[in-house]
Amino acid sequence: MTQEIGPHVMVVDDDAALRQVVREYLGENEFRVSEAASGAELIDAFASQVIDLVLLDLRLGAEDGMRLLRHLRDQSQVPVIVLTGRTEEADRIMGLELGADDYLTKPFSPRELLARIRTVLRRTYAGQEVHGAKVCRAYRFPGWELNLRTRRLADGEGHQVPLSNGEFNLLAALLAARGRVLTRDQLIEMSRRYDNEVYDRAVDVQILRLRRKIEPDPRQPRYIVTERGVGYSFAAQVDAVY
Repeated sequence: MTQEIGPHVMVVDDDAALRQVVREYLGENEFRVSEAASGAELIDAFASQVIDLVLLDLRLGAEDGMRLLRHLRDQSQVPVIVLTGRTEEADRIMGLELGADDYLTKPFSPRELLARIRTVLRRTYAGQEVHGAKVCRAYRFPGWELNLRTRRLADGEGHQVPLSNGEFNLLAALLAARGRVLTRDQLIEMSRRYDNEVYDRAVDVQILRLRRKIEPDPRQPRYIVTERGVGYSFAAQVDAVY
């Protein structure tokens, strides 16, 4: 059975042992975890991945953790939990003033970390639902993630599967209309929000190619379903990432 892709947490700390503990514990609790030992690695990851929450050590070697936090807040509203030492009260206060969502003092228990992460994610999603005006960054469906910013499709392990422009446009349109039956004309029109490279005669061919890339069994599709005489629909659960 294909597994869902869990929330993606980036842990930024120059302590390799701590990163390993976080990765293993969160992984056991259905989170995806990426690691960064420096600010440069964190910034590179943001350019190519969809990250749901950042754990940021404010004492990151010779780097200024506050500067990194400020950079994150200038670029996105991704929730951040800062990590500090027990005696670094000023860092905790400054981190919260710069927009961190929560903090943990070292050493901390993995169970407390997990509880804090879940609380921050719930609070973040609830706030988005209330305030609206959301911009979708990615779609997730069982075993897959489609990054709308980088136009990349990746499986649950982060391995990328190449898509043509037309394939990306069609998949994005189907995911955006999850559960609705779309005619070929509707698919073409919805795909044009990404670009104009979808044509009627190519829809069926590109649907076939997409099935070969994402379906467990392309001969018996579970995701992209044909509605005879009408068009296509995306039948699996889809989560939009904002």
